[in-house]
Amino acid sequence: MTVLFLATTVRAQEVMDTAQFVAIYDYECRTQNDEAAPVTDRMQIVVQVGRRVTKSMPRSAYQSPETKSMDDIAADYQEAYMHIPMVWTGYPEGQTTVREFILPKLFEGHEPTPSIEWTLIGDTLTVVGYLCQQATATFRGVRWQVCYTEEIPSSAGPWRLRGLPGLIVEARSEAHTFRLATLQPTPTPITAPELRPDVQRTDYAKMLRHKNRLFGNKQYPKNPLYYVNFQTDISHMEVIKRNDQQYLFANGYPLLTKAHVYQPLELE
Repeated sequence: MTVLFLATTVRAQEVMDTAQFVAIYDYECRTQNDEAAPVTDRMQIVVQVGRRVTKSMPRSAYQSPETKSMDDIAADYQEAYMHIPMVWTGYPEGQTTVREFILPKLFEGHEPTPSIEWTLIGDTLTVVGYLCQQATATFRGVRWQVCYTEEIPSSAGPWRLRGLPGLIVEARSEAHTFRLATLQPTPTPITAPELRPDVQRTDYAKMLRHKNRLFGNKQYPKNPLYYVNFQTDISHMEVIKRNDQQYLFANGYPLLTKAHVYQPLELE
């Protein structure tokens, strides 16, 4: 089967740094479905840790489109429930760049990299084989408790969590959990955001307000397309079938007809 949405032209991307290692995290979000029944969504997040730039992304964004299988497409569809962006910390220097598809547009937000005021806790424990210490912080309105290990001397972590004297191995909030699954020492190129004419660039705070307003609306779980004008917003739609499953894509991205209650990683 030829999958048109995977056959988009791959544009040359600037290599800005080389990852010293790649950390893959299991991410869980505890929420409810459109009938208010408890559900836990799961996906993986890949973090490339370089000397100057850290890039965090859904696993689908780390994979080459040419190598994706139909099972990978199903995983991409699952990721659409969870609203995880691509994040470049340290690009441009001193800044953070966040890119995310919010139907019908691909948005890119910029802001100075925020510091997180961690409170270090003396207790130690072993997490996924690493001796860890604990810390807590409230970041953008969400309370986090994390475990970090000085055995891996890096201030990085999953998503936007960072700034401790060791790699963040586990991070928990009321609704979210990140947990290190794999550490790969192979150097890989860290690329800049792809140059695309269709990207909507904006201040990150404005982008976050837009995202939280749309996905936080009470209509969203039962009708995630409530705000979409199909005549003007959608230029291309595609249906991909696998066994008894059917996957819809609009403008090259998964299109949900039902969703789960949005659990924001940032409130402000």
